[in-house]
Amino acid sequence: MTGSETSPSFRLAYVPGVTPTKWVRIWNERLPDVPLTLVGVPAAEAFDLLRGSGADAGFVRLPVDRSDLSAIPLYTEATVVVIPKDHLVASAEEVSTGDLADEIVLHPLDDVLGWETLPGKPAFERPETTADAVELVAAGIGVLVVPQSLARLHHRKDLTYRPVTGAPESRIALSWPEEKTTDLVEEFIGIVRGRTVNSTRGRPPTPPQPKQQRKRPDASTGKGKGAAGRAGGKTVGKSGGKQTGKNPRGGSAAPKAAKRGKPRGRP
Repeated sequence: MTGSETSPSFRLAYVPGVTPTKWVRIWNERLPDVPLTLVGVPAAEAFDLLRGSGADAGFVRLPVDRSDLSAIPLYTEATVVVIPKDHLVASAEEVSTGDLADEIVLHPLDDVLGWETLPGKPAFERPETTADAVELVAAGIGVLVVPQSLARLHHRKDLTYRPVTGAPESRIALSWPEEKTTDLVEEFIGIVRGRTVNSTRGRPPTPPQPKQQRKRPDASTGKGKGAAGRAGGKTVGKSGGKQTGKNPRGGSAAPKAAKRGKPRGRP
């Protein structure tokens, strides 16, 4: 960490498709005195925003330039194809990129999938944004392959989507300027990683308490439950008891005389 000063607020950037609601709620519960400000930003501009101190941290799409930015990968999104509800593809549970060979596949300028080879047939021109491409899909001009979160973001009643296999995937990460890893950034990292409210990054672990060793019985004393103790107990209780000459009823130490029988009568 580069400092422990308290910022008046925490600015969190997020790209389209990311829903930071859960993490914002936890932040407000744990740090009610530090307001969190959300900053929506196009995916292509997110890194410049972080470098220019426009946000303390942000949810971005990978890859991230690690030369000056830190990043924690969070999850990978499913890729889907957006189609009209009455399209033939809508009857399938999922399709492959090969199934789109005869389709006009729109490729907006803000595409986040990074295709090496776009499937299907290219459109006459590329739409400026994903939102523009969705409008063209609704007009029946083509189909659009995007991360599932963007399909949900631009949902329309007349459109649907299906999973696509063999297509690139988009990964979401939490990123921030490496030289500006402040205490508040660390707090937010802990929230995203699921640390509990009592967890503190860098806190030394509590050393384990030594287990109390059970005291072994000393064979010389004849006490305890060990083998030596048991053997000693037998010696004292049996052999020793007889040799001391003590009578359990408090009688004399001398052995009892044999009982005399009644004298037989004379024949």
